[in-house]
Amino acid sequence: MGLSMYEVSVPMFVNNLNTLSDILLKAEKDAEKRKIDKSIFINARLYPDMFSLVKQIQIATDMVKIGVARLSEVQAPLFEDNEVTFSDLQKRIKKTVSFLNKIKAKQMEGSEFKNIEFKMRINKFKFKNGQIYLQKWIIPHFFFHMTTTYAILRANGVKLGKRDFVKM
Repeated sequence: MGLSMYEVSVPMFVNNLNTLSDILLKAEKDAEKRKIDKSIFINARLYPDMFSLVKQIQIATDMVKIGVARLSEVQAPLFEDNEVTFSDLQKRIKKTVSFLNKIKAKQMEGSEFKNIEFKMRINKFKFKNGQIYLQKWIIPHFFFHMTTTYAILRANGVKLGKRDFVKM
């Protein structure tokens, strides 16, 4: 028997959200140590047409909570997208982890075969099954925004390395 949809998603997302939380904590301490206004990190971007760090966290957490909710056929919690501090972002991550921890493997059974369709702004998305949705939408988007968060902080001088990103 192979890995279930739950096993390849929820524990991995929880682990990496905790890693993201640790990265933000390290950045907050770095700002304090270097006497940098923390909002500079919160609002930083890699490039002017890219989203800020706060938006990266918002999208990463939304991607996971909404994606897992669709796969498990439960209602995802709504977040207001009003975070302005490291503390706010930590709370958002914690709420996302709390939601994920309530999902049971049984709720996701069979989701690999489920058609997934949704609308985002003016775009319609269709996935012929939940496995493709997880592999080609949720996971890549989550890691894109997690990596971009890391890169924003690294570009602003936060001493982060591979061991901060990849944890066992």
